[in-house]
Amino acid sequence: MKALRVHENGEPADVLRLEEVATPRPGPGQVLVRVRAAAVNFPDALLCRGMYQTRPPLPFTPGVELCGEVAEAGEGVTGIEPGARVLGGADLPAGAFADYALMSADGVFPAPDSLGDDEAASLYIGYQTGWFALHRRAGLRPGETVLVHAAAGGVGSAAVQLAKAAGARVVGVVGGPEKAKTAAALGADVVVDRHAEDFVAVVKELTGGRGADVVFDPVGGESYARSTKCVAFEGRIVVIGFASGTIPTPGLNHALIKNYSILGLHWGLYRQRAPETVAEAHARLTELADRGLVKPLVSERLGAEGLAAGVQRLADGDTVGRLVFTP
Repeated sequence: MKALRVHENGEPADVLRLEEVATPRPGPGQVLVRVRAAAVNFPDALLCRGMYQTRPPLPFTPGVELCGEVAEAGEGVTGIEPGARVLGGADLPAGAFADYALMSADGVFPAPDSLGDDEAASLYIGYQTGWFALHRRAGLRPGETVLVHAAAGGVGSAAVQLAKAAGARVVGVVGGPEKAKTAAALGADVVVDRHAEDFVAVVKELTGGRGADVVFDPVGGESYARSTKCVAFEGRIVVIGFASGTIPTPGLNHALIKNYSILGLHWGLYRQRAPETVAEAHARLTELADRGLVKPLVSERLGAEGLAAGVQRLADGDTVGRLVFTP
């Protein structure tokens, strides 16, 4: 089969190589799937660079999220039939940027019939992250105002749709006019191009000085620091990640004085410690997809030859919506 593999760490465009390799075999508790589509995520770029929280042995195939067709079930796997259309996370080092990938059986979920393969491939990591951030961690309530950073990106775009589906008012922050168009198309009530406007001033004016009830922050750095200037009394800032490359050092005295909460979200821990919550979130996301309330915005479909360049563009912040690999 064909696969894009990393033999040494570096920039995605430099280290992702298209090769012919043997098709992997599922071990106990694993499932082999034929990849129908694989969404590109920021962790894929970090994996190439050797900067992700897990480091698979070299060489490996990235691709952490996919929609596929079950080809073979490993020892001890029950209830997952060959031919089933599924989605979920890939088991590295046999990731989804290939014709076939491995998945842990406990992380395999039915793909919604209401979504195409490329959309279903994008429903897992970003939307699960958004669901847990907004509902389990922040306790979002209808009518609240949500400030979403990187609103045109993978997790940000999911947060915009999920917040709207929950009855919230959404302010999306983006970098550039094309990304602003994307955030508006996703349903954001107000879109702020951070290159041209100050989102702090916009949020305060929109809310009559109250501020945002929930801040969804996958960026960190200056985005986090400025968000503390416009978070509401009893507001919640959910720390998703640090795409800016700068990890904030919050002033806890400021959180005390303004009565807001700083909440961390490491979604992967739920898979380890409370997997039933991940299955429940998938059921809710499927319902929302079937009702047309969430739909991943796939902006570009890439074949194997163009995938390395696509991962690089995502790493450089030059993409909108979701990039999806289709073998």
